[in-house]
Amino acid sequence: MDRSILAQGASFDLEDVDQRVQTLSRSTRYDRCCHRRNDDSLIYSASGRDGCRIRLFRTLFTNECYHQCGYCPNAGTSNGCSYTPEELSDLVVRLRREGRIDGLFLSSGAGRDEDTTMEGMLETVRILRDRHGFSGYIHLKILPGTSRDLIEQAVELAERVSINIEAPSGDVMQELSPTKDYERDILERQMYIRDILARRSSGSQTTQLVIGAAGETDLEIFHRVVKEYREIGVSRVYYSAFVPLKGTIFEHRTPQARWRESRLYQLDWLYRVYGMSPEEIKNAFDDDGFLIDQDPKVTLARESLDWPLDVNEADLQSLIRVPGIGPESARRIISYRRRNRIVCPSDLIRLGVRRKAIPYLKINGWVQKRLF
Repeated sequence: MDRSILAQGASFDLEDVDQRVQTLSRSTRYDRCCHRRNDDSLIYSASGRDGCRIRLFRTLFTNECYHQCGYCPNAGTSNGCSYTPEELSDLVVRLRREGRIDGLFLSSGAGRDEDTTMEGMLETVRILRDRHGFSGYIHLKILPGTSRDLIEQAVELAERVSINIEAPSGDVMQELSPTKDYERDILERQMYIRDILARRSSGSQTTQLVIGAAGETDLEIFHRVVKEYREIGVSRVYYSAFVPLKGTIFEHRTPQARWRESRLYQLDWLYRVYGMSPEEIKNAFDDDGFLIDQDPKVTLARESLDWPLDVNEADLQSLIRVPGIGPESARRIISYRRRNRIVCPSDLIRLGVRRKAIPYLKINGWVQKRLF
């Protein structure tokens, strides 16, 4: 990190803290607060609810962790490094004053005890809010197994909280991390968060899955994701394709292709934004329960739509199932049709429809000769 971030006159050893900043920030590169893949930068640009960009200083509180997650380089670490709440809050305040960040993304290893570590994370945020009047955005990770009282404090202090489920089921979790109880340590805590948020007018929770470390299918993942949205009420699910790291238990396992992660994000969008039912979406999976490297919306369209679709007659739900037409462009089409007939592809392009939609449509009686 640029040494100018640590202003002169700090009450702690500059070189020591700088080294910890580098170590603890790099360790968050697989933790997600946005659907694009995180890189190794210490200041990360995420999307706010209104679509604006939020610059977050992302870091672990400690990289010590007693859990035995097979994919994690910090698994079983007992002699790592940590911040004190005063050190970390001072860093965040200095970054904010220099105009470098808008907020904080704070995660952590479990340390030797998740509640003790969580108390340190909460004290950091409390110092920021109460002592420094910090009003920036804070995304706070909840550690598996954290007590309910500490979860309530986290929801009170942060704009967003999250606990990573990592796996679609308890069986898969046993392979990924045998020291975690999937139901008790994770799902039960997610429900605590859900119930606390239900009493509030603000705040949200998200979660994340590791994709492909234990041979789980995309269909298994999708089933879990539906439950996360329907039963837990998460606002977003994030996906991280498994990457074997040197020195981890899983270092010799096969890395997962980036496209698998991307296809799951597209599938998530079809369910969460387009409102497609799980029953309809199941047609995107092959017989073994996996997605292919093709936009699942295209797969579903070829399976279910009657071609060609008359763009001057089709309703909203039919239009949004056409590849290249999203909810906004579908609404523009319907609004435009109230005053004008769509007579050529250029009319659609002006309405925000992508060219790949044209082969699927009948436009004023015209149909592209070759459908695909």
